[in-house]
Amino acid sequence: MRILIIHSRYLSGSVSGENRVVEDEERLLVEAGHDVSVWSPSPEVAGALDHVRSGASAIWSVAAAREVRRRVARGGIDVVHAHNLFPTLSPAALRAARAGGAATLVTLHNFRLMCLPANFLRDNEVCEDCLGRLPWRGVVHRCYRGSALGSAALAASLGVHRAAGTFDEVTMYLAVSDFVRRKHIEAGLAPERIAVKPNFAWPAPARVGPGEYFLFLGRLAAEKGVDTLLAAWAAGEPLGRLLVVGEGPEAAALRARARAGVEFRSQVPAEEVPGLMAGARALMVPSRWYEAAPRSIIEAYAAGVPVLASDIGALPESVRDGESGFLAPPDDPTAWAEAARRLLDDEESGRLGRGARSLWEERYRPEQALDALEGAYRMAISQRRSRRTRSTKGGNRRS
Repeated sequence: MRILIIHSRYLSGSVSGENRVVEDEERLLVEAGHDVSVWSPSPEVAGALDHVRSGASAIWSVAAAREVRRRVARGGIDVVHAHNLFPTLSPAALRAARAGGAATLVTLHNFRLMCLPANFLRDNEVCEDCLGRLPWRGVVHRCYRGSALGSAALAASLGVHRAAGTFDEVTMYLAVSDFVRRKHIEAGLAPERIAVKPNFAWPAPARVGPGEYFLFLGRLAAEKGVDTLLAAWAAGEPLGRLLVVGEGPEAAALRARARAGVEFRSQVPAEEVPGLMAGARALMVPSRWYEAAPRSIIEAYAAGVPVLASDIGALPESVRDGESGFLAPPDDPTAWAEAARRLLDDEESGRLGRGARSLWEERYRPEQALDALEGAYRMAISQRRSRRTRSTKGGNRRS
């Protein structure tokens, strides 16, 4: 198949899970013999004028639509697979792909088509005010990066393209978890148009022994709940070593709160992640927002490392409580301390690590991801051809 992947690249580079998904799926498809091209522009936002241009592009990027149309025509593309659309591509790129005759797929990594910050979180609490509605409440609250202009541009884009039927013309949506699928159905997307296609992880060095430290790996932002871990480590009996790896807006405040047994490190390149995982007793995911499908969890599973995660969003889908790790309530340091204490038992850590590795083999291997992608592409191409045939016959009847 001839496939064009389009993605508005996040400036965080390899730290971005979506950026890495795009890179990994490209590699997966190329190694399987498909003809794959990727267009992944990055936003250029330096001054006030750039912010204005970026906002306009988010609504309807004429330049992106023109480029997608050109690439589809030049490459004889069968499938255009979109990931992040904002701000450089805009949904106009989907219209261009469809007009060029390609089947179009969109991976739903988060809740961007319903919620301006894409996470259903406001003031550190779950917020569904915009679910099933135009997100003008998000403009009032400046939900997109605290920017009135950015929030208005994104809301305008969603409103314009809903009215224009852009999202109705997408051939198929691929949700990264069933939770993400259900939320989009609640918002009005037809169930038959959304399939669940989980992310995958490459094979990794297996952990030897029960692990040396508890590991948090990710962005140091309020929604990630690292403060819950620090509170758990500050109270009661010692819980061993906690290694916090990452950077973000909360980094300075979190470092200032750290107590004995807690170590901070700056974010690491993607190639260093397997080594960190291989030494972990457990991966910690204390999020307080609707996590969609953290890539770090399946990377932990590939290394045979159990996961302690919040019981919220899609995390209960990924973590089998008592089999591949434990679930704990978000924002409950006592419950997190108790769960971590259970993992201090070497036998328990080993048992859950074996369960984690088994779950990776069952759900998250590259071979399974390739089968799912190829199946989705074939189905989308078939549906696209069927619709074109019906359209042609309808036109003939009218003539």
